[in-house]
Amino acid sequence: MVASPDVLGSVDWIVVEFPGSKFNGEVAPAILDLVDKGLVRVLDLLIIKKDDEGEFEVFEATDLEDTELGELRRHEADLAMVLSEQDITDLAVTIERGSSAAVLVWENLWAAPVGAAIRHAGGQLVASGRIPTQAILAVMEADLESESAEQLTEGD
Repeated sequence: MVASPDVLGSVDWIVVEFPGSKFNGEVAPAILDLVDKGLVRVLDLLIIKKDDEGEFEVFEATDLEDTELGELRRHEADLAMVLSEQDITDLAVTIERGSSAAVLVWENLWAAPVGAAIRHAGGQLVASGRIPTQAILAVMEADLESESAEQLTEGD
């Protein structure tokens, strides 16, 4: 299904690395829950496996076992294949030797109405970003440590 540019939601991508070459399908239910709720639409899904010499192989959903992808295989016909060969080569550089990574591209269906409203109003997106979860958790942890230290100082 090709979305109309008027109702297209924002598109995000992630590369998630797993040491070794084993995927067990544990992540698939969380992604499928978002798909089933109509929040996201999976546009592309690839697995990149990099050997100890740094050579890599790319696998599409049809190349993998059910145990590796879980229920995500049921959406393989819906994939749009938006990544180019150069995109994949560039992403493979980020993966450690001897590891595998899942590359996931999705449309945020929940954002489509807002995007359409912005475009109809004559606006356009000029910047976007994402704060990594690890960075937020580190800040929260530092805040808790700071608060604990303050409480200890006040108790003196």
